[in-house]
Amino acid sequence: MSSWIRWHGPAMTRLWGFCWLVVGFWRAAFACPTSCKCSASRIWCSDPSPGIVAFPRLEPNSVDPENITEIFIANQKRLEIINEDDVEAYVGLRNLTIVDSGLKFVAHKAFLKNSNLQHINFTRNKLTSLSRKHFRHLDLSELILVGNPFTCSCDIMWIKTLQEAKSSPDTQDLYCLNESSKNIPLANLQIPNCGLPSANLAAPNLTVEEGKSITLSCSVAGDPVPNMYWDVGNLVSKHMNETSHTQGSLRITNISSDDSGKQISCVAENLVGEDQDSVNLTVHFAPTITFLESPTSDHHWCIPFTVKGNPKPALQWFYNGAILNESKYICTKIHVTNHTEYHGCLQLDNPTHMNNGDYTLIAKNEYGKDEKQISAHFMGWPGIDDGANPNYPDVIYEDYGTAANDIGDTTNRSNEIPSTDVTDKTGREHLSVYAVVVIASVVGFCLLVMLFLLKLARHSKFGMKGPASVISNDDDSASPLHHISNGSNTPSSSEGGPDAVIIGMTKIPVIENPQYFGITNSQLKPDTWPRGSPKIA
Repeated sequence: MSSWIRWHGPAMTRLWGFCWLVVGFWRAAFACPTSCKCSASRIWCSDPSPGIVAFPRLEPNSVDPENITEIFIANQKRLEIINEDDVEAYVGLRNLTIVDSGLKFVAHKAFLKNSNLQHINFTRNKLTSLSRKHFRHLDLSELILVGNPFTCSCDIMWIKTLQEAKSSPDTQDLYCLNESSKNIPLANLQIPNCGLPSANLAAPNLTVEEGKSITLSCSVAGDPVPNMYWDVGNLVSKHMNETSHTQGSLRITNISSDDSGKQISCVAENLVGEDQDSVNLTVHFAPTITFLESPTSDHHWCIPFTVKGNPKPALQWFYNGAILNESKYICTKIHVTNHTEYHGCLQLDNPTHMNNGDYTLIAKNEYGKDEKQISAHFMGWPGIDDGANPNYPDVIYEDYGTAANDIGDTTNRSNEIPSTDVTDKTGREHLSVYAVVVIASVVGFCLLVMLFLLKLARHSKFGMKGPASVISNDDDSASPLHHISNGSNTPSSSEGGPDAVIIGMTKIPVIENPQYFGITNSQLKPDTWPRGSPKIA
């Protein structure tokens, strides 16, 4: 009860005060602009009073601007400009909407750092001109410009070209004002000396050997006169360019093999749009084995390797210095091809100790060759070393499922070396021996069981079927009569022992008493026998 009063008295008041203080500090830290509402991923500014006069920015201590994906601005008549640094903090921005506002100017580099932008809506603003340079680096799926008082000029011809290039029938109803302040549909706009540029790349054969140099030439044309520049991407080789009006050249020296397959473009750009002409660079170089590791086990044993070379290098494996005779049990597999780089493995199906040894890979093309060697241990010798080699960890090598080697014929039948087909034959022979031993053991056991059953049957007290028996004085017999096999055996004094009683030398026929087993114990007492009568054994 005392604790209840304590938490409902001054202590509870202080706790609530602290909570409100924290909330206040949090709201202050969030620092959402006036007339705007902010969340962790969205900024919404639609209240016209008092409104905003600049593009909304969050304070440095507030929520991370990189998490903002949508900015919606409406009814902000005093918002006229988007500067170069207004939007750069919102690198995760995808949707930007400014509608029914006073936007008049957008800086050329306003969206330079907003590469994730997909939707831009500038409906019903005060834009009279808009350059395509704002958006050329963006992959926009939607750009809405309806309701702006554009001036009919070459500066907005790119918008017409963009509309004409759209395959969707839902084109925007755009207009521009001519010199007479008359609205003209943008689709009907005709401006003299205002068209798309063109670029023409005069390139020699771009197949070049590593370490050589090459020069590319380009010319551009168009009205307005276009600017020309080279797009070399991430070219590694040293390069320099020279440009004079509508002509330009690009010099590439000491060409690296890493640049093989890369694209080089000459670009012409003016107000209306751009054009480019491109070529692919092909570099020939000698093979290099960049990766060769110890065998690993997955579905099959695999000796992984990576080889670079152009043209495609031919691969040849050697086992202990001899050419490896590949088969369906030992073969080269290429799993991934990356232009001039090949990732694969020498695949072995159930290798044994016969496959232990040194494996050498040689890669060769017309520009040179390379080789590397690895020692492989798959299994210890039987009876000597049954343990696995601890130097080869059980690491799984990814199998991409490629079924053929497409970089050269690696099969050579001139020499023979141990292969897993030999070990398979040996394994089958061992299996046959084991099967014979098991079958013989089972047959022997069955014979022993049968002999035991036969012996047991001969000594059964229900097994006496002969016509005669021999009278004996063996008192410890379990049966009232001893059986004589075949009814022809003649007992001797040695068989009965020194105390045996032999009555004559002939068989005395004895008729079995069918009531024998029904006699009670009292009837079997010795005093019930007639005196002087012999006992029947």
